[in-house]
Amino acid sequence: MKEQALFIDGQWIDHIDGRTFDIINPSTQEVLASIPSAGKKEADLAIEAADRALEGWSALTAYERADYLIRLEQLLLDEKENMAKIISSEMGKAYIEAVGEVHYAASYLRWYAEEAKRIYGETIPASSASKRLMVIKQPIGVVAAITPWNFPIGMLTRKVGPALAAGCTCIVKPAKQGVLTALAFAKMVETVGIPNGVVNVIAGSTSEISKAIFDSPIVRKVSFTGSTEIGKELVVQSAKTLKKLSLELGGHAPFIVLEDADLDRAAEGALLSKFRNSGQTCVCTNRIYVQESVKEAFTARLVEKTKQLKMGHSLSEEVDIGPLVSRESVEKVHSQVQDAVEKGAKVEVGGNLDVSTGFFFEPTVLSDVTEDMLVMQEETFGPLAPISGFTHLDDVIAIANSTNYGLAAYVYTSNIDKATYVTEKLQFGIIGLNDPMPSAAQAPFGGIKESGFGREGGRQGIQDYLEEKYISMETKPL
Repeated sequence: MKEQALFIDGQWIDHIDGRTFDIINPSTQEVLASIPSAGKKEADLAIEAADRALEGWSALTAYERADYLIRLEQLLLDEKENMAKIISSEMGKAYIEAVGEVHYAASYLRWYAEEAKRIYGETIPASSASKRLMVIKQPIGVVAAITPWNFPIGMLTRKVGPALAAGCTCIVKPAKQGVLTALAFAKMVETVGIPNGVVNVIAGSTSEISKAIFDSPIVRKVSFTGSTEIGKELVVQSAKTLKKLSLELGGHAPFIVLEDADLDRAAEGALLSKFRNSGQTCVCTNRIYVQESVKEAFTARLVEKTKQLKMGHSLSEEVDIGPLVSRESVEKVHSQVQDAVEKGAKVEVGGNLDVSTGFFFEPTVLSDVTEDMLVMQEETFGPLAPISGFTHLDDVIAIANSTNYGLAAYVYTSNIDKATYVTEKLQFGIIGLNDPMPSAAQAPFGGIKESGFGREGGRQGIQDYLEEKYISMETKPL
């Protein structure tokens, strides 16, 4: 069992007050590593380091900051196999998917290396001949990135990339099941020569670290990806210092299949959207609604495709479905299946758990699902696909929208008029139209309603790391 370190002000800290926590491999339930556990003292040190580094980092030209990001992107791609193994080992993502996540993460570094050069100000026509009005954009300052375990490198670069491009410095607080990934990234930061204090990585007591971050007037922005419940708490905490927040919170994505859809394509899309990362994504399909005239045919296709998925140890290159991240996650999926069956649903495939070695739950498809079942009311975060039928288009839109969540939704149709109508009526920040994987570095990602606010990715993703400063200059006639 190797003890890892925290990364503060360019230094690797091996022991902090003797407190540690273990990283568990969800495929085997074995201890991978023991990590020094940070608290308030270490969070304060990281904040101070980021504050000291801010002036020098923000003074670099956009081209200089972009060069660092490009070198970081290249190193990440060079180390993609090793990084993928770390991701797979600590949070259970299938190895092939983990490699894909590394490429996804690298794309954000490249995109924001280019966006650094596109931070434009403006001039405003004045009402007086003696005045010149200008708006310039400057980095907001020290930021904190609180990242989740399900995309431990993808969510990290999606936050750190635009922050560094804008001229901000960072404190990264990863989820405990993503710490090894974040520390491997910190090693890359060190290797490419990013100045000390620009990126700091700390993990440990969530309550102590969060309190230090939200109490500090130095930290001007927090970007958080996680549950809606925690997001609401952070909104309250942010009021003390009026911090700027970006929140990417829970989802309850509907997947709507109209009778004119290409059913093979729709079934493949549902498979990809539902079962990637073993169903543990915030934009993952959670509710499948299929028009009654094609429900039986669609269900047969999805069941057949699901049967072909191979479940096993996440490091195997032949595995499609790895373990869930914890025993609690397995138990939640199992309880939703039991509740659905008790209320009349039919298990078409799967439905079983196996925690004898790791935290495994079979990829599962349920039919005859109704809205009173837990699976249709709660975000699952597991490999469980419930199918329900509908007849009228407006009815399914109303059902899809009848949730406090508004992150992602999916629609499959071959009719452009219906596509336009449904996508404009759905109350979600991201719509995949005949597309099960809409996220991309060049596009804005985020939700509405209780799925959060702010956007990551695209040109919009860098704006939350910038402040606008208006300058009014009066000139003297010659």
